[in-house]
Amino acid sequence: MAITRFAPSPTGYLHIGGLRTSLYSYLWARKTGGEFKLRVEDTDTARNNEDAMEAIINAFDWVGLNYDGEVLYQSKRTDIYKIYIDKLLESGKAYKCYMSKDELDSLRAAQEAAKQSPRYDGTWRPEDGKVLPSIPEGIEPVIRIKAPTTGTIEFDDGVKGYMKFDANQVDDYVIARSNGMPTYNFVVAVDDALMGMTDVIRGDDHLSNTPKQIVVYNALGFKVPKFYHVAMINNPSGKKLSKRDGAMDVMDYKRLGYLPEALLNFLVRLGWSHGDQEIFSMEEMLELFDPSNLNKSASSFNAEKLLWLNSEYIKAVSNDRLIEELKFFDMDLSHHPKKTEILDLSKQRAQTMVELKKSVTDILDIPTSYEESGVKKFVKEDTKEFLEKYLVLLEENKDSLYDVSKVEDITKPFIAENGLKFPQLFQPIRIALTGGTQAPSVYDIIAILGFNEVSSRLQNALKRNFQNT
Repeated sequence: MAITRFAPSPTGYLHIGGLRTSLYSYLWARKTGGEFKLRVEDTDTARNNEDAMEAIINAFDWVGLNYDGEVLYQSKRTDIYKIYIDKLLESGKAYKCYMSKDELDSLRAAQEAAKQSPRYDGTWRPEDGKVLPSIPEGIEPVIRIKAPTTGTIEFDDGVKGYMKFDANQVDDYVIARSNGMPTYNFVVAVDDALMGMTDVIRGDDHLSNTPKQIVVYNALGFKVPKFYHVAMINNPSGKKLSKRDGAMDVMDYKRLGYLPEALLNFLVRLGWSHGDQEIFSMEEMLELFDPSNLNKSASSFNAEKLLWLNSEYIKAVSNDRLIEELKFFDMDLSHHPKKTEILDLSKQRAQTMVELKKSVTDILDIPTSYEESGVKKFVKEDTKEFLEKYLVLLEENKDSLYDVSKVEDITKPFIAENGLKFPQLFQPIRIALTGGTQAPSVYDIIAILGFNEVSSRLQNALKRNFQNT
């Protein structure tokens, strides 16, 4: 039974990399009958943003990743952290450091000049037989943890395999600032332990933090969880994903017209696979996902794949669901008598909900202008003549135009009898009915609109001679 978490910092919106990490954590917890928790790492009060935190919660609600229990805020747990800092001080596993900022800056400059990795030099670290400097006046101390000075820090990573770090790569880092506020690596380790985390799935940009956190685990006698460090998502060129490439707020994907199921399906495949299967329901993800099968190498963001997946989900979900989704885009078809026919037709061509709305709008709204390139290509001298003849035919059969097959049955002979090719008739009709040449089947549009509306739009186009005036 896995207990996992997602722990964002409320300094920005939830991006897709974070959503992918939370999805993996969610799937593993749910699959094993465990718990998935949400923790907000907001100890950096100077950078916290309430709007960002609300956006993170909204994103979780939108994609349906429900978490167990209440959201845990680190900023409300400072008393707990102080208890564990005091324990480390009392046991001699942490100590007060009175080194001033100027001294630290000088130390760093000297190390960099000597081409050494900047690290604390242990000036205030208590050792047997060591005489510490006199405590200076006016300096509030920071608290540093005693890191091991010899040996190695090792752990088995579920993605990267066996990891080994020389202990000297971790210095006596600060676990509480001079104002008493604990630091990131300390509180993460304490919270993961107290929350009972068995598995920590996170981006491999956190890999360098892991030895520091293991020092805390060991110092406090906590059990070290299983770590899975997931490779990053890159752009198609193999570089860091930028906002232009897709690294934007998760809720921007909603605004762009993506369904949450499509986005989750897309993300689960950015680092994990099951044979050649591309489309996964949530039930299939829960059945098949195992973080031990996550890819070691970085994944590439493929915008075309996401669009394709979204189009497949738009076609697959119910029309009732599409009606609800369209309300977000200020379109309500719930009471339209032809809503089923309209959506069945429109969703076959839409890659996003935005495109679906446009497709529906193209059918339902009376065109206010006509596609100039289409008019130039398809409206000829004889167009008016055969459209007027076709209108007569439609009027003679107006009571059966609700049936697509009936529209087709009367139209095909008309095309043959008048020596026309299909585009000669259909494209001017499309332009007259929708304003453009990319609308769906003319048969379907006529069946949806009915004779009166079709007649009105055709006559209006002919009256205007398809001109945008």
